[in-house]
Amino acid sequence: MKLKLCLLALFCFCITVSAQEYFPKNDGVKTKNSNYTAFKNAKIYVSPTKILDNGTLLIQNGKVVAVGNSVSIPENAVSIDLNGKYIYPSFIDMYSDFGIAEPKKPQSDNSPQYDASREGYYWNDHIMPENNAVENFAFDKKKAKELLKAGFGVVNSHISDGIVRGTSSLIALNNDASNSKRIITQKASQVLSFEKSNTSRQAYPTSLMGAIALLRQMYYDAEWYQNGNADGKDLSLEALNNNKSLPQIFVANDKYNDIRADKLGDEFKLNYIIKGGGNEFERIEEITKTNTSYIIPLDFPEAYDVTDPYIANKIALEEMLLWNQAPTNPKVLADNNITFAFTASDNKKTTDFKSNLLKAIAYGLDKTKALEALTTTPATLLNKADEIGSLEKGHYANFLITSGDIFEKETTLYENWVQGSKYVVNNINIIDVRGDYTLTLNGNSYTLKIDGEPEKIKSTLKQGTTKIASNASYNNGWLTLFYNPEGATNKDEFIRLSTKVATEGNLSGTAVLTNGNNATWTAVKKSSEEKETDKKEDNELPKLLPVTYPNKAYGVKTLPTQQTILFKNATVWTSEDAGVLENTDVLIKNGKIAKIGKDLSGSGATVIDATGKHLTAGIIDEHSHIAAAAINEAGHNSSAEVTIEDVVNPDDSNIYRNLSGGVTTIQILHGSANPIGGRSAIIKLKWGEDADNLLLKDRPKFIKFALGENVKQSNWGSNNTIRFPQTRMGVEQVFTDYFQRAKEYDEQWKAFNNSSSSKKSKSKAPRYDVEMETLAEILNKERFISCHSYVQSEINMLMKVADKFDFNINTFTHILEGYKVADKMKEHGVGGSTFSDWWAYKYEVNDAIPYNAAIMHNQGITVAINSDDAEMSRRLNQEAAKTVKYGGMSEEEAWKFVTINPAKLLHLDDRIGSIKEGKDADVVLWSNHPMSVYAVAEKTIIEGAVYYDYEKMQQVEKEVQQTKNELINMMIREKNKGVKTQAPKVKEEEEFHCDTLIYQL
Repeated sequence: MKLKLCLLALFCFCITVSAQEYFPKNDGVKTKNSNYTAFKNAKIYVSPTKILDNGTLLIQNGKVVAVGNSVSIPENAVSIDLNGKYIYPSFIDMYSDFGIAEPKKPQSDNSPQYDASREGYYWNDHIMPENNAVENFAFDKKKAKELLKAGFGVVNSHISDGIVRGTSSLIALNNDASNSKRIITQKASQVLSFEKSNTSRQAYPTSLMGAIALLRQMYYDAEWYQNGNADGKDLSLEALNNNKSLPQIFVANDKYNDIRADKLGDEFKLNYIIKGGGNEFERIEEITKTNTSYIIPLDFPEAYDVTDPYIANKIALEEMLLWNQAPTNPKVLADNNITFAFTASDNKKTTDFKSNLLKAIAYGLDKTKALEALTTTPATLLNKADEIGSLEKGHYANFLITSGDIFEKETTLYENWVQGSKYVVNNINIIDVRGDYTLTLNGNSYTLKIDGEPEKIKSTLKQGTTKIASNASYNNGWLTLFYNPEGATNKDEFIRLSTKVATEGNLSGTAVLTNGNNATWTAVKKSSEEKETDKKEDNELPKLLPVTYPNKAYGVKTLPTQQTILFKNATVWTSEDAGVLENTDVLIKNGKIAKIGKDLSGSGATVIDATGKHLTAGIIDEHSHIAAAAINEAGHNSSAEVTIEDVVNPDDSNIYRNLSGGVTTIQILHGSANPIGGRSAIIKLKWGEDADNLLLKDRPKFIKFALGENVKQSNWGSNNTIRFPQTRMGVEQVFTDYFQRAKEYDEQWKAFNNSSSSKKSKSKAPRYDVEMETLAEILNKERFISCHSYVQSEINMLMKVADKFDFNINTFTHILEGYKVADKMKEHGVGGSTFSDWWAYKYEVNDAIPYNAAIMHNQGITVAINSDDAEMSRRLNQEAAKTVKYGGMSEEEAWKFVTINPAKLLHLDDRIGSIKEGKDADVVLWSNHPMSVYAVAEKTIIEGAVYYDYEKMQQVEKEVQQTKNELINMMIREKNKGVKTQAPKVKEEEEFHCDTLIYQL
């Protein structure tokens, strides 16, 4: 029924559009005005690169008829002389929600919703390609006036709600027409994002990585559906496929989400137009590699009010740097040949758009590029370059008339014509009195500044350095100014100045003094040379600081490179059978451990005297939650379709902190929100690199499973009692059910792939299911499980489930009751990654003991010590040492718990985890015994490149304070100049744990 009503409404709308010409007219005559209008003697920007001096623009019926220097003007034309004036194409905002009401949230309900609320559509409410902005559009005259005043003539408007938002409509901001004329294109583009819909309470996705996984599965489903494999109708997938030919706009709003969106598009051969966040300059090399087009906001952060030194010290350096560098974003994009359009969508006030545009130009953006970003580029991206964006013959008559260069602050926008309909912004015939003057009255001299809009002026009056309160107005050619003179005893006594303005330039008139007497006043306007000098002083830009990687405290200006390094006379902890070698040399070359021995030499090597120091392999953390933008996808009881690799966050300061503790490799695990979690990311902590370069090359595949309280939601509150499972018995059934389904899925695909071509053509292909594919990889022994575990009964249960389906659990992580079932774990062939001495922090760990690691090790299990904590991971060297106290482990074996043993659990022991010739040069030079509380990691090296240097860190720490102080002084100067500032904000990085739920964008 809903579908029929929508189709009926659209049908009626289409009739309205096509029927306008023959509708009866009862409110006046119906004669159509087909007169021409000719705009003569103007400087015309036909396009950003095609400029005519003393040109003529001829329009009729809302379209450009001709443009040039020798246009033949018809007799019935209205001619307008624009001598000294400029004409530009009106601007286009290709990312807008103009005329679309904000979607309403459903009535609140504390219990979660897991299933879709619609029938006949996609299984997830946040996927709504069937939505069409045109069906929800209502022209907003108030907002239209704001946009017209800012120079916009056309907007691409969409429903700003949901992950797939449906189609946008291209709207002309024609105040004098009906929607039948305003709507240029009903379906101009399809819009997508990572943001959930406000109109649905459906839980999935609960994370950024869940949104990416949902989009990935949606595209697979759309192709499968299009090929005729589905049994029923899905109106969402039909709409998605029908919209494929439209420009695809993806709302990312951040540099890393830009890159994530582009990677998703590449996966399905889609070239998104990405709506960025304005911080693309911070990762411009990676942004350039996306090889796509962008929609860029001009919403630069304001300087902070840093007058309170205590609060100023709390502002993060990255926030200060963003203020300093953000205005360069358009220039940096242009310098790297990235195609981009501008949008005013992020500006809180539309009036801020022009000031920020001028700021971008002041920071180096070429004016031609700026005009392209507002005209020809958005027109081309929307496949409408033959209708809008320039003033070529046949295009819509959308143009601006200005007093001069549109990108100069003093320039006045007079008129904005849309589809041949005039909108007056400022009276074109008014004499502009704005400027800087020297005012003289009764022998007293003042400086007078008149600014604001031509008809809504503002005055600033000073006598010497003293500012005098004043008020000015300019109506019907009369300028008036009144002020309370300096030294006046009565605050209600004013001097009133007035004059009838006849010409531009100097002013003079009559003044009424406080005593009622008349006097003559004069105001001499400053020359252009004087104004240029003052303008240069006023517009002096803050010093621009260099971008670092990442662009925050301790970021690097240049990435470290591989070196040839020779360590001499070190105590070398090999974590191999060779044990600990005294007074030994180690040569690192080409990112590998080249030689180990005595009296080594290396041509061109940097020699480091390691006498009295200890050299170890880099520490490996098997269980970490740092360096990710999301940890849990809790919307379903299985989230095998999601992967942490989609949300690796290279800007996390914990990467650098971990390097300071000698950590070089970590496995970022999904959290424990569900029995079957998401896939892992194994990264090397290459501080400064992008996400792709952090990921270990040719890495094995892992996934996180979980047991216990978290997965059955026993600690989620009384409202979360809907999702299965709610008991430990139910957890077992989830595993059994999913693996049985995965087995059947795998068999179905194998049967289909092994069938003949003729049989395939006559049968329907199975649905490609990313979740089932992942679980099938486990069954086929292609993916390994790390399982969050505590209680022995559940540990036994999962091993039995694995035995039933003929695969092995790779690692039980936490495994705090591992000492109870160590013999069974050994028999099954599973490793244990545990805490050193955590116990009794919640009910299900009441039986945990600090001897757990030693007991499991003594049973022949490969044991590692992990952190599961951003702070603890910095001192895993000391956590390993605790096993010497609790369990009597030898120092060498204890050290293996954080080096070679986690490498074995991650199936990487052939590459990392020990000091052995041929392995990756991931090593740490310690000032002392590596498990001593006094030991300092002096150098942390990954693949032969020094990513952490203790001495350099101390120097950088001083530089950070110097940089902050420099930025604080810049912000104080801005405030003293009268620039608007914002209150300081303390930004604290979120620290993730197993149970963290956050939808981070």
